[in-house]
Amino acid sequence: MNTHVNADPAELAKFSDLAHRWWDPESEFRPLHQINPLRLNWIDGIAGLSGKSVLDVGCGGGILSDSMARKGAQVTGIDLSVKALRVAQLHALEAGTRNVSYREISAEAIAVEQPGSFDVVTCMEMLEHVPDPASVVKACSELVKPGGWVFFSTINRNPKSFLFAIVGAEYVLQLLPKGTHEYAKMIRPSELAGYCRSADLELLEARGMEYNPLTRRYWLSQDTSVNYMLATRKP
Repeated sequence: MNTHVNADPAELAKFSDLAHRWWDPESEFRPLHQINPLRLNWIDGIAGLSGKSVLDVGCGGGILSDSMARKGAQVTGIDLSVKALRVAQLHALEAGTRNVSYREISAEAIAVEQPGSFDVVTCMEMLEHVPDPASVVKACSELVKPGGWVFFSTINRNPKSFLFAIVGAEYVLQLLPKGTHEYAKMIRPSELAGYCRSADLELLEARGMEYNPLTRRYWLSQDTSVNYMLATRKP
């Protein structure tokens, strides 16, 4: 493997240690299970997943990958956490999910191997965990076919996001394990839009994701001040 892989060993270890709990909807990954229908339907509504070839970058235990395959896409999930990939593969076998496969490979490496191979590329909740997010964005652009869609989701960097995503989600509400996110690694929408422009991706839609701790309900909105998603297209 390339010794300059764009990954933080501490981040990989963090999620590897929790890998066995990935598919427990009441575990530390409960928020991912709760937001998955929202982001799945948003992606499907824009890109039309049925019959498409899809790459899920930073797939983890396969929550989004599996659901996109069930929408009729041919999905490849990639990650650098071997334990998470094993959990994803095991779940696909147990659930009988067809059209999904998983590989231990970086976005940059598969971009060299399979440029322009996918109709849709997703990179959700991953950019804030790597040392060089712009490199991942560039790789995603190289992987998608002309006219194809690339979707990103991450967390804004501002006082509100620090309060909500770290203090609130990790320490007060304990929705996520403490230390899941680092404030310095969060990415402003303007920064991510800049990475996309540099990678020849056209930004077409931005959506925010909000949460009510009293009702435990998530919903999509126009408020990108904390959690947000971008839909981009390769010309």
